Amino acid sequence: MARYTGPKSKIARKFGEAIFGDDKSFEKKNYPPGQHGNNRRRGKKSEYSVQLMEKQKAKYTYGILEKQFRNLFATAKRKEGVAGEILLQLCESRLDNVVYRMGISPTRSGARQLVSHRHITVNGELVNIPSYSLKAGDVVGVREKSKSLQSIQDSLTASSAVYEWISWNSEKKEGTYVSIPERLQIPENIKEQLIVELYSK
Repeated sequence: MARYTGPKSKIARKFGEAIFGDDKSFEKKNYPPGQHGNNRRRGKKSEYSVQLMEKQKAKYTYGILEKQFRNLFATAKRKEGVAGEILLQLCESRLDNVVYRMGISPTRSGARQLVSHRHITVNGELVNIPSYSLKAGDVVGVREKSKSLQSIQDSLTASSAVYEWISWNSEKKEGTYVSIPERLQIPENIKEQLIVELYSK
């Protein structure tokens, strides 16, 4: 399956929440898409269906394809600790996600594009791999030639989110991935235990 490039509102309606951020279209139609979307008497979902939906929601939220996501889960399972929590921490440690969290881009898809187009550095070196996994202490910055890009300036001006596990230097346009976030520090509404149960069958 290729990466989804269709209407984001349609996906948000599928999950019943604005997983891609503020969405005026979703606010107007916050029920599932399709001709039966607004039918309140929809049948009860099976346990498998609920687990699958949660996995799909996580994949769409972070913009990760199935094979990558399955590999992340396999990595999470090998590590000591709670597999579901580690899975989300691995998703949060991706370079494209941290670029988004730092406010360099207003969306994860935009952050992925900035990384791919070589606008982002890690510890002073250009990195163009969105899935690059950051370690605590890594410094993520905007390449010198890209600091004047209007899209980056606009995003940083509009950004107001603050995360305890990320520090940001607005003058240098660079930030530090201070530490791996705890589950309580990850704002995404994802029931990771359902994903663990799905992959453990």
